[in-house]
Amino acid sequence: MRHTLPIAPQFYVTAPQVCPYLDGRQERKLFTALQGEEAQKLNDKLSQQGFRRSQNVLYRPSCADCSACLSARINVNKFKISKSQKRVLNKNKKLERKLSTPWATEDQYKLFCRYLAARHANGGMADMDVFEFAAMIEETPIRTRIIEYMSGTQLLAISLTDLIKDGLSMVYSFYEPQLPRLSLGTFIILDHINLAQEAGLPYLYLGYWVPGSSKMGYKANFSGLEIYYQNKWQVLDKPEQFSAELHPMNTVPIAEQVANLSLPDSKPIVE
Repeated sequence: MRHTLPIAPQFYVTAPQVCPYLDGRQERKLFTALQGEEAQKLNDKLSQQGFRRSQNVLYRPSCADCSACLSARINVNKFKISKSQKRVLNKNKKLERKLSTPWATEDQYKLFCRYLAARHANGGMADMDVFEFAAMIEETPIRTRIIEYMSGTQLLAISLTDLIKDGLSMVYSFYEPQLPRLSLGTFIILDHINLAQEAGLPYLYLGYWVPGSSKMGYKANFSGLEIYYQNKWQVLDKPEQFSAELHPMNTVPIAEQVANLSLPDSKPIVE
């Protein structure tokens, strides 16, 4: 006998916390567990709807009276490199790229700590110990790679990158903060654009673009950028049209958000 059981993940909402991007704001997330044999399908589907992965969880901002955080991706076929970005590639042309399965190392953790101390000293990840770092890197139920960038024997940059149905998703990246002239953050994104193009994948998912945030606004510097806004991906032609103003009418109730989600197809079960 054949039965069809719906894949129906349960969604939850976090308690409000201090927003890491905009002063004076409170953040809240809608999230669900990422587990089981359908994890890859669920991640593929929800990534296309603005969700991000953190270990075994998928989440999306769902703040009570703020909608500033917008999921961003680059259409790599429409990306046109700028003169300054060409200079970044040239400055880093001797770096060696290494891909491997997600496995945490001591060198990675040391680089991670230097990066946080210099760039995000007051952020929520600043007090992560080595075991929490290893969990961030290694706990993944889907196809994930660690991409390291080496200068000889020196580790300069890392990206934890997921392989999804329609692209690459940069889960978290960090780099040597003492080498600002190399623009390593920009270089990692440019190299991932090349990787996606070489693999025939149309998109590079970057995380969130936040207008008004010095930490997250840089993504608007890349051409071909799209944002997930009003339940669809839209080309970001004019970043200045978006603002981080507070207004409760800009947000959608949680129940409506969940009801509007598109989930993977049901799976037939054989008894």
